Amino acid sequence: MTTVDAGRPRPAVERRGPGRPRSIGHDGRIIEAAVELIERGEEVTVSRVVDISGVSRAAIYRRWPSMTDLVAAALDQGRTPYAIPLGGDLLENVLAVFTASADSTRATYSEERFRLRLKLAMTDRKLAQAYWRSHVARRRTGMVAVLQEGMARGELRPDLDLDACIDLINGVFYYQFVVRGVSFDDSDAIVRCREAIRVAWRGMSAEHAVEQFERATIAPAGR
Repeated sequence: MTTVDAGRPRPAVERRGPGRPRSIGHDGRIIEAAVELIERGEEVTVSRVVDISGVSRAAIYRRWPSMTDLVAAALDQGRTPYAIPLGGDLLENVLAVFTASADSTRATYSEERFRLRLKLAMTDRKLAQAYWRSHVARRRTGMVAVLQEGMARGELRPDLDLDACIDLINGVFYYQFVVRGVSFDDSDAIVRCREAIRVAWRGMSAEHAVEQFERATIAPAGR
């Protein structure tokens, strides 16, 4: 792991011995210790987390079965699930939330943390899988609800593969940040993302499916 010197002193903590009652503050202290180690570029080990957080080994393992799971949680610190309104124009709701999500997230989840997460996940497949199980998969529920609402209304085709559709839409943003290397503040990238989502939505629409069917059935007759 590449060292990133955060330049911060370690916080003073109260040491607690094994077997103490579970404290409400333990989760936050454990996560903060893991984040500090990650940002320094140091390996996240149980011993180091115990030293920094003052929380016992037993308390750590009760919450995270492995250091990989703890690192995944630390990398997600500051991110929140998004909710997409299910009333009105669903496409416009999606565009509004996905466009605003970068601005609303930046205050608690910096671009540096985002790129560090990508770097670590790309070099550690187990970490990427743990991050997916614990965090990414759960955050997709908002988009699942929107697609299901569109299908129920008859606006989206009934045979949609929801996972594939969500991967497609999310991939639009990752391409900008990872392949093009733009920042969260790049207005041109946001415009490209909005247009790409519109194209994807049209492909998912029931109206587009009808048009395809009509062209497929009418074309032979016109030959």
